[in-house]
Amino acid sequence: MAASPAARARAAGAGVDLTRIAGSGPGNAVLLADVERALGARPGGASEPTQGKSRPGLDMVEMRRAIAAAMSRAKREIPHYYLFHEIDLQAAQDRLAALNAARTPDRRLLIGALLVHATVGALAKVPELNGRFEAAPFAPAGAVHCGIAVAMRGGGLIAPAILNAQGKDPDAIMDAMRDLVTRTRAGRLRMSEITQGTITVSSLGDGGVDALFGVIFPPQVALVGFGTPRLRPMVHEGRIVPRLAVTVSLAADHRVSDGRRGAQFLAEIDRLLQEPVIP
Repeated sequence: MAASPAARARAAGAGVDLTRIAGSGPGNAVLLADVERALGARPGGASEPTQGKSRPGLDMVEMRRAIAAAMSRAKREIPHYYLFHEIDLQAAQDRLAALNAARTPDRRLLIGALLVHATVGALAKVPELNGRFEAAPFAPAGAVHCGIAVAMRGGGLIAPAILNAQGKDPDAIMDAMRDLVTRTRAGRLRMSEITQGTITVSSLGDGGVDALFGVIFPPQVALVGFGTPRLRPMVHEGRIVPRLAVTVSLAADHRVSDGRRGAQFLAEIDRLLQEPVIP
């Protein structure tokens, strides 16, 4: 049944059957508030009062509780495997710099949009990494709803999805990323953006860490992580020179793919970033 990630996590932690809860969200989806009402209605089962709300509608205590439950479920139920690969970004960065030189600041592309665009494009070659494992046998999703990990100002992390990302060029991806970040921090996300993600991309941006090895957000089957792009000594045209590079990692569900297919996926991301499709 349809339910928000926070509702699923809260219900799992409290031992509540979601199918017995009436949902008040779009399409009768079960929301966190519905679960809390159900807990409060149980004999002797009033839910704990929550504290630490940074602003109306955003409960950081509940967010951390939901994240903890989801990640615990992921490590308990999903047999992860991990791969990582270093990608030369210099050609992409050079083309990006030339493009942005002729644009106003509000229309400039960031390297993160190219990373997401390449990830979405690579799924065409390895589609089994895109989807939600909600019933066996697993079937890849037809559309790519790409979750983007967004850090909340008050703490915590949420990954709303760019819906139908497979049909967007880098500019559209960039616009969607800006929009999601703004609405996430304002607490104005749509239920579909929270509940329908089919893969997640987590990027450290300028966080200063070379690589990350993530935990898959269930029921998705893959998470792609990008470390901080930085200058590194690389062999280019027979010489060792400083080039911008990034380490990309893949956390994938071994029930639906294997290391060979995961390696093909990372290699395809690399190929797409060598000649990025930039307007």
